Amino acid sequence: MGVDTALISLILVVLVVAVFAGVLFTFVPVMLWISAWAAGVRVGIFTLIGMRLRRVVPSKIVNPLIKATKAGLNLSTNQLESHYLAGGNVDRVVNALIAAERANIALGFERAAAIDLAGRDVLQAVQMSVNPRVIETPIVSAVAKDGIELKVKARVTVRANIDRLVGGAGEETILARVGEGIVTTIGSADSHKDVLENPDKISRTVLDKGLDAGTAFEILSIDIADVDIGKNVGAQLQTDQAEADKRIAQAKAEERRAMAVAREQEMRAFVEEMRAKVVEAESEVPKAVAQALREGKIGVMDYMQMQNIMADSRMREAISKMQSPDEPVGGAGGSESR
Repeated sequence: MGVDTALISLILVVLVVAVFAGVLFTFVPVMLWISAWAAGVRVGIFTLIGMRLRRVVPSKIVNPLIKATKAGLNLSTNQLESHYLAGGNVDRVVNALIAAERANIALGFERAAAIDLAGRDVLQAVQMSVNPRVIETPIVSAVAKDGIELKVKARVTVRANIDRLVGGAGEETILARVGEGIVTTIGSADSHKDVLENPDKISRTVLDKGLDAGTAFEILSIDIADVDIGKNVGAQLQTDQAEADKRIAQAKAEERRAMAVAREQEMRAFVEEMRAKVVEAESEVPKAVAQALREGKIGVMDYMQMQNIMADSRMREAISKMQSPDEPVGGAGGSESR
């Protein structure tokens, strides 16, 4: 009976020790502590436990710390842990510091952490400081003073400026400023041939403007990759202007024609009105003659003489209408007189 009790007690003790060891090795990163100790990084076991309590993954702090210590950087767990809690990428910051140390670039942990928290890739920035990057602009279209369009594509070689990475403008600003400089240079050229003969004039003008001010980059060079001739914008504008002038002239001519038609219609109306008045006046003549005969103001002979004169006038009008334009005035009467 005593042997069975001792065996049960031993089994219980073994189970308790196994459970305790499992919890210990799960909650306390003993293997990580051993790795740090073997690498010469002094990290206390209670520090690792504190990381667990603060919901910090110990491996994301200890492994970069080992890497930094081996590279000769003097960093502490508090610095790395504070950056991790702030939402930064500890491993990327440590890699950037190591790369900067190897390239003799002055970069401290606080600035690297600030760059990382600002949303920029600090490791890529350090690499770009060592190995400059080439940015190709889109095709920029501009018109010279002679009206010829030029299409230019440029390659901008930039190097990251570590001191201006926080708060400095990005690549989009560089491209916009370079495009503005290209347009200004071409627009101020008297002829497109000047730009084609000296494309480096664009590079010099753009570089002299100091386009990298306030940006996170330093412009090393601007190279014109391609220059193409586009449309003759000046001729197109002149053509459009001539077409617009023609339409204006047509509109004014149409206006004058409409006014002439209106005046002609007014004159016709006036003539018809005067003709009607003449007819009305002629209709009053017989009445006036009759009234004069009744009152004895004219005699019968006077009336007959007036009728003869009117008949003679009508005959002369009929003869003049029948006479051809080439026939001399007088007709046969002139022949008889000769």
